[in-house]
Amino acid sequence: MKVPDIVLNKVGRLPVGYVFTYKDFNVPVSNKETVIKALNRLVSKGRINKISKGKFYKPEKSVFGELLPAQTQVVKDLLEENGKIGGYLTGLSVFNTFGLTTKVSNTIQIGKNNVRPSFKREGHSIGFIKQLNLINRENIPYLQILDCIKLIKKIPDTNIGRSVTRFFQLFQILVRKI
Repeated sequence: MKVPDIVLNKVGRLPVGYVFTYKDFNVPVSNKETVIKALNRLVSKGRINKISKGKFYKPEKSVFGELLPAQTQVVKDLLEENGKIGGYLTGLSVFNTFGLTTKVSNTIQIGKNNVRPSFKREGHSIGFIKQLNLINRENIPYLQILDCIKLIKKIPDTNIGRSVTRFFQLFQILVRKI
């Protein structure tokens, strides 16, 4: 089977909204350029979209047009490094998820131990918040809530009283899980 056929077959099996790179294709290193060319041809044909250099996704089509991938997919390379958790979504990215606001932000904030300068990717502004604590799968929800409390005055479209009420509800849910 030719490399472009392998790429087309693999892309056809990927879920919509999943962000991938040429490394996700099991082809020899010598065929890397061929895979990249095949992916760029699929972009020009409108079959897939490009998020940034070397990062692609299969768009979901809706009555409102093509949908962007989930925020976690857009920044998954920044959240995991060599298979280990290195960061987590926080701040403006999770206010809506926790029910603290109805606004959905195009700013993605990531909590990491070592921060870097902000940049843009696929219509999102990506910023970083310094996290001094250990980051692992188990403590991410707690770190997210603590970051939300720290940023309580920056939660859009709400007031501190409503936010505190919602925090009490979130704490009750967390206590039940323990």
